[in-house]
Amino acid sequence: MASNQEPLSTSNEVSKIHLPNKELVGVKKSKTITKETTKLPKPTGWRLLVLPFRMKEKTDAGLLIGSETIDRQQVASQCGNILAMGDACYKDKERYPSGPWCKVGDWVVFARYAGSRIEIDGGEVRLLNEDEVLATVQDPTDILHKY
Repeated sequence: MASNQEPLSTSNEVSKIHLPNKELVGVKKSKTITKETTKLPKPTGWRLLVLPFRMKEKTDAGLLIGSETIDRQQVASQCGNILAMGDACYKDKERYPSGPWCKVGDWVVFARYAGSRIEIDGGEVRLLNEDEVLATVQDPTDILHKY
């Protein structure tokens, strides 16, 4: 879990979303992460904003993978990075007596087609309910990503 990530502010000021510094996620390399992150939706209530895992564009052997294949894999991905959390996430002490299952910056596992999909430049993000998180993982490459 990267330490340079901070949760979204709940005030009216423009929120900053910090993406993990890895080439695994669904952001085009040519894009800088500045004003583009302000275009991302801010989750409300008990929802999480998740960026699905995106496989590398080149294999270890140097073969290029087609963009259509990468896009299909990202849509069907069951793993993603939490970009932001709504202000009511994991606040219900009766449902979550041990506290939150995850936090901003964690890699999580969810059902294959869970959440609402929102297309962005370079891929998609998903809005998941807090209870749709099935598990957390240290490294998304440990999970076999099939589509």
